[in-house]
Amino acid sequence: MRLLALFAAAVVLPLAGAAAPASATPAVWKWGPVYSADGMAGSWGKVYLHQFGYLVEGKLEDTRGKGCAWAVLKAQDSRNGRWKSYGFYNCRPGVGSFKKDYRNVLQIRMQVCRGTASRPTGECSKWKPVLKQG
Repeated sequence: MRLLALFAAAVVLPLAGAAAPASATPAVWKWGPVYSADGMAGSWGKVYLHQFGYLVEGKLEDTRGKGCAWAVLKAQDSRNGRWKSYGFYNCRPGVGSFKKDYRNVLQIRMQVCRGTASRPTGECSKWKPVLKQG
């Protein structure tokens, strides 16, 4: 019985060491810059591939003038094909940051708009691809 336990431990230990370390660098893609139609707002960033899906990190720059800068992300779900949108805004002149974690997505698109503190109102860029599988 002891011999069987030692044999099992001898088999399991080398397999555990063969796994990739947790600190392994994930795959990274850069996107942007994307500017609003009037050029008063801009966004850029990176997409990280991680264990459960994708992490979109970005910077959103608002220049002088009235209103706020908006980054609108739209992702297509791989399970049902539906699109979901998420918006991030920056109402102070300068650069702000945002993060959005995605799981089960086929593609992610984004656009940069001008707007108020409650919603984007116009001067939007065209939809730009951030990530597309396949």
